[in-house]
Amino acid sequence: MEFDYEPGSKTLTVKFTGEIDHHLSEKIRRKTDYEIQRYMPRKVVFDFIKINFMDSSGIGLIIGRYKTIHILGGELEIINTCNSVKRVLEMSGISKIINIISNEEEIDEKCV
Repeated sequence: MEFDYEPGSKTLTVKFTGEIDHHLSEKIRRKTDYEIQRYMPRKVVFDFIKINFMDSSGIGLIIGRYKTIHILGGELEIINTCNSVKRVLEMSGISKIINIISNEEEIDEKCV
């Protein structure tokens, strides 16, 4: 997992790698919360380009960060989702409250 903060736009980008499952979600949550508290960004972008699997614990992870960022007056955005992850997000209803942006042609080539 990588973090990239742009001070000018107050945007924190979180680039996930591998899988988001119940074994890793707590570790990801702690690191992400730390970076959010550290920078207090206006916008947090979750980049899923290198994620090929996510279970329900990933949904909890996203919803929890959404609530935190919303309380701080910021917004959360999800980018670069593979089709399998995008289906999970759509079935869970997350796509109704969080903006999901992806260039499907580019994503299909890069997804693992």
